[in-house]
Amino acid sequence: MHFRNFKPFSKVSALTLGGGGIGQVWGETTKEEAIQTVHSALDHGINHFDVAPMYGKGEAERVLGESLNGKKKDNLFFTTKCQLGTQPEDEVYDKLNSSLTKSLDNMKLNKVNLFLLHSQLIEDNYKLFKFDELRGKSATTLSCFFNSVIPAFERLIKEGKIDHWGIGGLGQEEAIIKALAHNHPPSAVQCVVNPLNSAGAIGYVSEAFNPKAILLECQQRDIPILAIRAVQAGALTSSMDRLPHSSGFDQSDFQDFEKAKSFRDLAHDWDESPASLAHRYALSAAGVASVILGVKNRKELNECVEAEVKGILSKTEIQQIDGCLEN
Repeated sequence: MHFRNFKPFSKVSALTLGGGGIGQVWGETTKEEAIQTVHSALDHGINHFDVAPMYGKGEAERVLGESLNGKKKDNLFFTTKCQLGTQPEDEVYDKLNSSLTKSLDNMKLNKVNLFLLHSQLIEDNYKLFKFDELRGKSATTLSCFFNSVIPAFERLIKEGKIDHWGIGGLGQEEAIIKALAHNHPPSAVQCVVNPLNSAGAIGYVSEAFNPKAILLECQQRDIPILAIRAVQAGALTSSMDRLPHSSGFDQSDFQDFEKAKSFRDLAHDWDESPASLAHRYALSAAGVASVILGVKNRKELNECVEAEVKGILSKTEIQQIDGCLEN
């Protein structure tokens, strides 16, 4: 496992074990397998774990806490999140602190190294592209973010409950870019990085959300980057391992799978699995410190580790991948 520079932690493993899979949010797995996957991640040298309360209603955090109970954590780093939405300004700290306190209890930790806003940023009065009923719960307005969220994060740092704070690079592009340009920018940003340049189902805020624009802004401002959605919810793997949601929320993920046929063909020609190639693509993006994995078992984890060992892609290979998806 290679390690990369990442300002909040100094160094971080090129791969991070995320919480969606071990939280049993998608695909078939078990808690026992999830725990074994955490142990295997440690054996492979992964030193960063990224979870959130919404991954299995706290299950990912509980799995992590159980897996690491009694183990030394001196050289490990932990990230969790809070889906805050837009709250009255005088309630923001209490909401963040309450969520964090429960997360720390689940993980059996005294603090986390990175605490992320899990809501998507929007300008005030902005209407979501679709599922606007999620606006108050899943989107945080810039006025709330600047006036209350940042001060609350800073208070949590002073209280010793977190080391750093950051945001997910999702939402309305204009709002995210304003947050990145603020005089108190986030310590880290989770950016969507995949060959489709798609956030799929979670890109419900903006009709034409462009992940590369957020990635470029972070690169230009030297803001540390953690890559997410490397396989775009399974669209860049050999087969979708989940059934469509009855609400139609994830319809765009399945549409992306159809769009990615030429990518799967190219991976076959290169004698590599689509998932492996997609992870190497994300690892090759400038400024990416670590790629967050959504794996749910040791088999998928091992495939990602093998991809990391193969190394980053050449500029020519990246151009071929981008080209095959433009046709």
